[in-house]
Amino acid sequence: MGCGGTTLFYPLLITLSVALITYNIIISSNTPLKQGFPPPPHPPLPPPSSTQIRGNSERKIRLFHTAVTASDSVYNTWQCRVMYYWFKKIRASAGPGSEMGGFTRILHNGKPDQYMDEIPTFVAQPLPPGTDQGYVVLNRPWAFVQWLQQADIKEDYILMSEPDHLIVKPIPNLAKDGYGAAFPFFYIEPKKYEKVLRKYYPEERGPVTDIDPIGNSPVIVGKEALKKIAPTWMNVSLAMKKDPEADKAFGWVLEMYAYAVSSALHGVSNILHKDFMIQPPWDTEVGDKYIIHYTYGCDYDMKGKLTYGKVGEWRFDKRSYDSTPPPRNLTMPPPGVSQSVVTLVKMVNEATANIPNWG
Repeated sequence: MGCGGTTLFYPLLITLSVALITYNIIISSNTPLKQGFPPPPHPPLPPPSSTQIRGNSERKIRLFHTAVTASDSVYNTWQCRVMYYWFKKIRASAGPGSEMGGFTRILHNGKPDQYMDEIPTFVAQPLPPGTDQGYVVLNRPWAFVQWLQQADIKEDYILMSEPDHLIVKPIPNLAKDGYGAAFPFFYIEPKKYEKVLRKYYPEERGPVTDIDPIGNSPVIVGKEALKKIAPTWMNVSLAMKKDPEADKAFGWVLEMYAYAVSSALHGVSNILHKDFMIQPPWDTEVGDKYIIHYTYGCDYDMKGKLTYGKVGEWRFDKRSYDSTPPPRNLTMPPPGVSQSVVTLVKMVNEATANIPNWG
């Protein structure tokens, strides 16, 4: 009894602690957090049937809903438009047995934009001014909290994705048996930062290696589990950002660590799938992967040699298009450039050629 009581006491203590920190952050802001947001302006894409009949047998299809958070910046918007184009095309190609359900762009700038009719969108409120301390990614967990509380989500699972993800083949529901499914990041190292993480994941909870080396995306997780994880994810993110030691240790991946900690606090472990996605230019072949994540710049000379760290004679870098979308018909890379980069540019070109009113 004593041991079990201790085990329950510490998770409760840490949850209450981060909640109190969050409360103090929120009430010290100029604007209170508001949660009375409208539902999406139109129904999401109709999901496939929940069962697939094959002969005399039925196979249960476990649908997941794809959700992407974004601001209304030009930079985020063009990526979302390209991402949604490929989501629709790949889902259609999968046929009636697909487990890819609906899609929502969670727009966390607090007001509708001009793409509400093009992309199924839920409008969420941003954090109060100054709360994110310039780290705008903190709006992501807060936006998920609002969406999960207010939206009518038909599917039982959620795929958390990002604007700079291109789906290259139908994604099955990789989560199973109460486990989530996630991509392992080499730079998420719980053991290395055990001293800092013990503030948020106390020793009584178990070894620090219980914290998976993941971020919040790409992750497929049960909807009900995510409803529990999301508020903790928000609280831990805000608490870490207010903690100079954690802020210095985790930097731009702080919110990723916060999700990994929150998932562990709620007892949700993840099956790690290295084949979930590739990241050009480091990953050179698409192979059997499901997603291209184009977070890194791709720089090459005209002989097809990678010149990473130096602007190449040929380049594709999403950051080159922070104030204006990429033009249609981008120049293809020179011979010798890896298949992953060639595929990436082809996919962007196809999307921009077919999306109405591009640019």
